[in-house]
Amino acid sequence: MDEKYLGKILDQFENGEITKEDIFKTLKDFPYIDLGFAKLDTQRMLRRGMEEVIFCKGKTKEHVKNIAKSLLKSNGNIVFTHVDEGLFNVIKEEIPDIFFYEKAEIAALVRRKRKKQREGITVITAGTSDIRVAEESAVIAEIFGNRVERIYDVGIAGLHRLLPYLDILRGSNIVVAVAGMEGALVSVVAGMVSVPIIAVPTSVGYGTNFRGLSTLLSMLNTCVPGIGVVNIDNGFGAGVLAHMINGLAYKGGES
Repeated sequence: MDEKYLGKILDQFENGEITKEDIFKTLKDFPYIDLGFAKLDTQRMLRRGMEEVIFCKGKTKEHVKNIAKSLLKSNGNIVFTHVDEGLFNVIKEEIPDIFFYEKAEIAALVRRKRKKQREGITVITAGTSDIRVAEESAVIAEIFGNRVERIYDVGIAGLHRLLPYLDILRGSNIVVAVAGMEGALVSVVAGMVSVPIIAVPTSVGYGTNFRGLSTLLSMLNTCVPGIGVVNIDNGFGAGVLAHMINGLAYKGGES
C-alpha cells in the first residue's frame, strides 16, 4: 500500500466507482496482516517509502512459504533476504515470477519500478570474499530504483588497483565501502573523496578478526570524518541507507 494506490482508491470512491464496503474490503489487512507467527507491515510503504523486506534467516520454510503467499496479494515489491537455493524454491512455489539474485542471496519480485534509475551509488569491496555482502547492498539499492556502480577487489594490499577508479568514486553521491580483515579500505577511500561513505564491516578474516568485530571497531575508530558504519555483514542496511541518501540529490526531481 503506497500513496499512489491509496489515492486511486479514494478517487474511485469520490467518483462513485466503488462503495465504502469495497474500501473496507481493500483495507481489511491495513495496517498489518496477522499470521500469528508474523505481522506483515502493509503500511510501511506509506511511512518509509519502501515496503517491508523479509529477513529469512531463522525462519522455517513453512514461515517463509506462508509469508510469500500473503505478500503476493499486495501491490508493491516483494523482497526476501538471506535466501539460499532451497528456500528460493519454496518461495517460488507461491510467487512463480520471483527472481533469485544468487550472489546477494536475495529473492525479489519488483513490481514498482522507477521510470529512470537514479545515478550516484557506488559499491566497493576490499576483497572478493566481501562480494556477497556487497551484492546484498547493491541489489537492494537497485530494487529501490538506483543504478549501482560496482568496484570489487581493490583493497590496500594492492592500492594501485584502486587508483584508476577515483573519478568514479569522486563523481558518486554516496559510496558503500565493504571490507573485512582490518577494514582499512574505508579510511583510504574516505580520505580521497568528498562524498559520504557507508562502511560495512564483514566477518571475513582470521581468528583475531573475531568474525568482523575487529573490523567494526577499526571502522568506528577511523580518523577520517564523514563515515557512517553499519553492523557486521549488514549489506541490506547499507543498501537502504545509500538509497535514502541518494534520493536527497533527486528530491523534487523525477519520481
